[in-house]
Amino acid sequence: MKKIWLAGITGAVAGMVFSTQFAGPIVAQEAERESDVYEQLDLFGDIFERIRSSYVEPVEEKELIEAAIDGMLASLDPHSSYLPPDDFDDMRVQTRGEFGGLGIEVTQESGFVKVVAPIEGTPADRAGIQSGDFITHVDGESVLGLNLNDAVDLMRGPVGSDITITVTREDEAEPFNVTITRETIKISAVRSRLVNDVVILRITTFNEQTFPNLEEQLAERVEEAGGFDAVSGFVIDLRNNPGGLLNQAISVVDAFLESGEIVSTRGRDSSDSERYNATPGDLAEGKPMVVVINGGSASASEIVAGALKDHRRAVIVGTKSFGKGSVQTIMPVQNDGAMRLTTARYYTPSGRSIQALGVSPDIIVEQRQLDANGSEEESEEDQLPGVRSEADLRGSLENDSLTEDEKAMMEEDQERQEQTEDLRNEDYQLSYAIDILRGMSFRQAEE
Repeated sequence: MKKIWLAGITGAVAGMVFSTQFAGPIVAQEAERESDVYEQLDLFGDIFERIRSSYVEPVEEKELIEAAIDGMLASLDPHSSYLPPDDFDDMRVQTRGEFGGLGIEVTQESGFVKVVAPIEGTPADRAGIQSGDFITHVDGESVLGLNLNDAVDLMRGPVGSDITITVTREDEAEPFNVTITRETIKISAVRSRLVNDVVILRITTFNEQTFPNLEEQLAERVEEAGGFDAVSGFVIDLRNNPGGLLNQAISVVDAFLESGEIVSTRGRDSSDSERYNATPGDLAEGKPMVVVINGGSASASEIVAGALKDHRRAVIVGTKSFGKGSVQTIMPVQNDGAMRLTTARYYTPSGRSIQALGVSPDIIVEQRQLDANGSEEESEEDQLPGVRSEADLRGSLENDSLTEDEKAMMEEDQERQEQTEDLRNEDYQLSYAIDILRGMSFRQAEE
């Protein structure tokens, strides 16, 4: 015991000597840092006063200060920004699922506004705006040099009014103008349909209605199919979904996992880190799942795709996602405004950050391109004469031994084939996803 006690005393003495030797410089460095901060704040005050007194036109002090705050936040990353009271109100309305505007999710890159994704069914979507487009002008006014909030403000206006945006696109030689009429955007967070025996759940955004809509739509489509025994599986379509609320993404993943980690967030301080785990229960009752993503699938969409992929709960089909792997926290501030501040990165269950990398699909499937007339571009194979069967030959014998059940089955197969052909022409990626799902379903049934 005496040795231990002595070791403790020795350590304490050594610690005091160490502190005596090094505390002085550390305190001096901290004091110098504080002094630099106050000098910079004095510089800000000096410039603010000079602008107020000497600028060629009178200025609004409030606007100057808000612009300075927004500039400070915008210098951090493309997603941090200041939200004046009106913008803060708009953001809260958006998360509830209804707002006014064009229906477009944007970020900033190289000084221009970059489209993350148009929201399905909105004016921007109907006008043909695509993920990856750059908006360079709004009603002839350049957005170069504007912060993201100011650029977005230019695109806002009364419902029913027109706006002309100038767009540059990677595969277009010249910029082109698109005129869009502003509307009140009412977002249906989840849309669904039944294609033969496959339930398709299209999630357009992650707002407060997403999980309740998902639960309701899934139950309706299963009932329409005739129960779970009649369902082969589920396709979750996250294409061009720009993201939204983190808690809704977690709820969607939890709906299909029995256990395990969904996502973790890691901030600057280890105490700010969070880990979210699934709870028992699978809305799909273990049926096969396929998730479809593309370059417009961002943020919360990537949380869903990444988690279901890491747990091998779903096969991911499509093209690489957007790569927004950061979490923004909305912090109310004085004067009823707020700041959107990037406070953490999120990680998939495998511990992988997708920031700037995106989620890579298990099976890469490009969407088929349309020609200038809006028709699908035909390959050499498509241009070949259709394959003919015995039944197509003139004078071929009929099969006179078919039962009524076999005839009904043949008619059902013919109808399913026609539906598949129609869907393949309408949406190649989705059709491919359904084909994969059916293969998974057959394999599961054999096991």
